[in-house]
This record gives sequence, C-alpha cells and structure tokens, in this order.
Amino acid sequence: MPSHTDTPVVVITGASSGIGRATAQAFARRGANLVLAARRTEMLEEAVRECEALGGKALAVTTDVTEEDQVEVLGRRALDRFGRIDVWFNNAGVGAFGRLESIPMEAWRRVIEINLFGYVHGAKVAMRQFRAQGHGVLVQNASIVGQTAKPDGTAYATSKFAIRGFSEALRQEVLDQPGIQICTVLPSVIDTPFFQHAANYSGRRVRAAPPVYTAEEVADAVVALAAQPQAEVIVGGFGKLAAAQKQLAPGFTTWFTGRALHTGFLSEEPSGDTAGILFEPTHDGQGVGGGWRASPESGGAGLAAVTSLAALPLDLAALPFRMADIGLTATFRALETLTPPGPPGPVSK
Repeated sequence: MPSHTDTPVVVITGASSGIGRATAQAFARRGANLVLAARRTEMLEEAVRECEALGGKALAVTTDVTEEDQVEVLGRRALDRFGRIDVWFNNAGVGAFGRLESIPMEAWRRVIEINLFGYVHGAKVAMRQFRAQGHGVLVQNASIVGQTAKPDGTAYATSKFAIRGFSEALRQEVLDQPGIQICTVLPSVIDTPFFQHAANYSGRRVRAAPPVYTAEEVADAVVALAAQPQAEVIVGGFGKLAAAQKQLAPGFTTWFTGRALHTGFLSEEPSGDTAGILFEPTHDGQGVGGGWRASPESGGAGLAAVTSLAALPLDLAALPFRMADIGLTATFRALETLTPPGPPGPVSK
C-alpha cells in the first residue's frame, strides 16, 4: 500500500460479489478506508457491514460503470468522505457465452461497455486525482483470457485483451510521474458467481472449468500490488502454465484451448438463452463464492486429465520451440481425426 499512509483509501468497482467483495474484505482486514461500487445497493450495504466488522471503514456508492456521470459521482463521493484516492480497482465485469453468430449484438456491445468502457470511465477519474496528488495505484482486473483467449466468449476475450493494452498504454503515459503505477491482474478460473451471472446463448449450461481458484487468492494479489506494484500478475498456477505454453507453443495452445475450454465451460445439459446480468442486476444474494470448488463438475476426472495435457509443451523446452509447436499441433489434429466425435454442439442461431 502507499508508504505515506497506514490507512489507504481504496475504490473498488464490482464490489457487491465475487472478486470485488473478497478484495474489499482483504483491504478491510488491513484497516483500509473503502469506497465500494456496484449496481446492487443492498448487496453493497451488506459488504460495507462486513468490511466494518473486519476493521475497515466503508462507504457504498451505487454505480453503473457504463454511465460516466455515475463514475464521476463515485470519485467525488470518495474524495468528499476520505479526501484522496490511493488505490482504484477496476473490477466490474460480465461475460456472454455462445458462438459469435449466436450472441445478439446488443449483448456483445454490452459486454464491451461494461468490461472496457467501465474501466475507461474509472481510470479517467482515478488518473485525474492521481496526477493532482502525485501518487496512486490503478489496478485493472483482466483475465488470463486476455492472454490466451477462449472459445464461446468472443466479447469477453476481446474486452480482456483490450484491458491489457489499455493498461500498457497508461503505463507509458505516466512515465513523467513515477508515483503513479498501473497494474493488471490476470486471474485464472475463479470461484465466484460470474458463471451464474453470465449471459448465455450457447444452448448449453455454463459451468466453471477446472482447476478453479478462490476469489481470496485474487484479493491477496490486489492487496500485494497496492503495496508493491507490478505491471502484470497472473493468479493461479494453471494461468501461469497457460501463459508459458502460449509463449512456447502458440499453435498448439490455440488448438488445446479451443478444444479443452469448449467442453470445460459448457456442459452437455441444455439451457435456454438468457441475458444474465448484462442489462439488469440479479438479486440472488450470492456473495464472494459461486460454489464451483465444491461442485463435482469443477474437478471431474475427465476434465482434469485434459487440463493436465497443458504441461506437454513445457516438456519440450529443450527443443526448438517452433518445431515443437508444429509437431504438437499436427499430432493432435491427426489424433482428433481418429477419435469418435463427442456430442454435437448447439446449432447456431
């Protein structure tokens, strides 16, 4: 956290559940002053009570991050209450599952509005204040998907790649003020209500693909970034493995990710179309966890065996990387032709 104060002021968007709420709790345990933002007032007020019971001070500000004027109000409320902003955590995010041609364009645009423009709105407020006071840490929650992508989620992957580029551009803009730091956190699959809240046009029920990590692990990483900023931090061993795999064998990674995650995130159980929380928040009362680590689906033997294949390219590190990539890709494509096809995917709308 900033060295000049023992009680940093931290703004967190998407704080009503999942990673945002876990991060609020982690900062509260360290006595931070918190400004919590989300669309669900009652869930924010519940989070405020939790944080104050843990030793922090907290303020709830109902905010739709797609509305720039509401994010401006969020910043003013933080300054009116605490006088400064030391850490701003851009975290509010949503997903939409389904092949490109199946996702309605209004849903596709809404994912970008929340995941990317919501961050732009927050960063503008934070950066203006950081430059005025000469210090500050902006932490942006991307995803390992922002490095590896994934099938059945083009809008989400696009937004996460964009967040990484946005963060890097901001790092270059603050070279004149070393007291300002821009950090990006890239979580692996995390146990939150994200999957229950996602829009779904895939025709199949959405689930968390294993391995699934806790929201508290991401929260601890954000707290650590506030204290000792780094450009990018990956949370979760599988995400680190996937990033290394992408460097060593990009072609194989495309094949593997496309096959493994299509079956990993989408079950065989049919599902009707839903916009999830894209346009209206849900009042399901779910807090930090989504129950995925306790679910048999989050660690099934078949999926676990598939994900273990991700280590294969790393075993080839002593070989010329491009030759290994070509060989692995060709081998697995050949094997695919010998393997009986699985259940058909949903028919595109």
